[in-house]
Amino acid sequence: MTASATESGAKRSFTVCAGEATGDRIRLSVYDMLIGTVYTPRAFFYRETLDGEALRASLGRTLRNFPVLSGRMKKDPDGGLSVLCDDSGVRFVEAQASTPMPDYGPRRTAKKGLDRYLSHAMPFWVVDRDTPLFTVKLTHMKGGGSILGLTMNHAVGDGSSYMSFLEAWSHEHRGLGYAKPNHDRGVIDALGAPASGDTLTGGMGGPTGSAHLTVTGRGQKTAFVGRALRGSLGGVTTVTTRFTAAELTAMKDAATADLAGTDRWVSTNDALTAHLWKVLGALRNRPDSSVERLGLIADFRSFVGAAVPDDYWGNAVTNTRPGMTAAELRSRPLGEIAATIRAGYAENTEERIREEAAFLCAERDAGRLKRVMTTMGLDAFDNTIAINNWSKLPFYRIDFGQGAPFWYDFSPIPIPWTVHIAPTPADQDGGRDVHIALPRDQARALQEPSWVGRFHRYADSGQAFPLTFVAAG
Repeated sequence: MTASATESGAKRSFTVCAGEATGDRIRLSVYDMLIGTVYTPRAFFYRETLDGEALRASLGRTLRNFPVLSGRMKKDPDGGLSVLCDDSGVRFVEAQASTPMPDYGPRRTAKKGLDRYLSHAMPFWVVDRDTPLFTVKLTHMKGGGSILGLTMNHAVGDGSSYMSFLEAWSHEHRGLGYAKPNHDRGVIDALGAPASGDTLTGGMGGPTGSAHLTVTGRGQKTAFVGRALRGSLGGVTTVTTRFTAAELTAMKDAATADLAGTDRWVSTNDALTAHLWKVLGALRNRPDSSVERLGLIADFRSFVGAAVPDDYWGNAVTNTRPGMTAAELRSRPLGEIAATIRAGYAENTEERIREEAAFLCAERDAGRLKRVMTTMGLDAFDNTIAINNWSKLPFYRIDFGQGAPFWYDFSPIPIPWTVHIAPTPADQDGGRDVHIALPRDQARALQEPSWVGRFHRYADSGQAFPLTFVAAG
C-alpha cells in the first residue's frame, strides 16, 4: 500500500493505492453503461473510534484484488467506456468534527447534512480525468465514535458488488479470508450472444427493446434528468420508518392466511412489499382504472446459472414490472398482491435475461445505448413504484475491529416513488428499515397521524415507529 497526504486544518487528505498496477483495461459492460457515471453515497456510523492509518493500510491491500476501484475511467474509440487499472488510487479524507455523535436511527436519520461526511467526486468529470472511482471520508466525532462515508461510481459496480467490496475490506482489516472477485466483464457479452438479434429490433432498423427497457426519443432523457434535478433541490422528501420483526411476522401470517388452500408460498419480503404497494397506492389515490406498476429490482446472478458467476463484480441488475389497476390494488387481499410480487420476480428467467442482454449489446453496437433507459425509471414520475430490496446485504457486518455500525444511511433520494428496504442492526432481530422517496405533496399528506396507522397496521398497539421526513436539497 502507498499513500500520499495533504493537510488543511482539521482535515487530512490521502491518495491510497494498492502499490501495484495490473495495467489491464477493463471494458465496461452494457449494464455498467446503462447505469451511467453517477456516484452512490453510503455512510456507516460507529460507536467506537476507527483507526484511520490502519484503515488506509488495509484498504491498500484490499485494492490489490479490486484494481478497478483504484483505476481511472477512459473513453474507448467506439464511444464505450473502460477502466484503466493503473493504480491511480482512491481518495481518503480524515477529518475531526467539533460535535459529538448524534443518536442516529430510524427516528433520526442522517440524511439531512450527510454531505458533510462524504468526499464527493463529480459524475460529469470522470471520463479521461484524474477522478477517483471510489472515495472515503472518515470523520471522528467529538467524544468518540466515527462516521465512515463512502462514494463509489455506480458504473463499476452494483449494490451487491459495493457491499462485497466493503465486506472484503473489513475482512482484510481483521486478517480474515474472503472470496476474490471476478472482474471478467466479458461474461455479460457472452450472456447476450446466444439470443437472436432478429427478435430484438423493429422495422426500419429501429429498436423495440423489451418491456423493461425504452429507447428514449429526442429530449425525453433530458426531461427526465431535469425532473430528477428538481427533486434533488427539494421537490422530493424521503420518509423513513422501521418495521419490527414481530410486525413482519404478523404481516406474513396475514398474507399466508389469504392464500390458504392455494399451495402458493410468499416470503416475508413479498408480504412487506405488497403492504407497501397497497399503502402507497392508497396515498396516490389514482382513478380506479389507472394502471399501477411495481418495479422489482433484482440481481440476476442467481437467475442465469453458471453464465454469470456468483463472484462476478460489476453491474448485474434487472427489473420486472408487475401491474394491476388502482381498484384491484385497493381491493385485493394482501396475500394475492404478495403472490403477484412473487410471480413478478419469477419472470427473471435465464431466457429473458439473455434476451435483455442481447438487446443492450445490439443497441451499443448500433451506437444507441446512451438513449436506453429502464422503463421503470422513466415512469418513476407517473405510474411506477420502484422497490430496491437490500435486506440481505451486509450493512451491519462491516466491522473494522471496533464493532459493527449502529446505523447505516444514504443521501436523500431525488427520484420519487422509490423505495429502499434495508436490514436493521443485529440487536433488532430481523426487522426492516424502509426509506421511501415521495413528491412533496404526498409527503405533506403523510403528516396526518392516521398514516402511521396505515403503514403499521400489523404492529401491536403503541409499538409503531413514527414516520421520519427529510427533504432533498
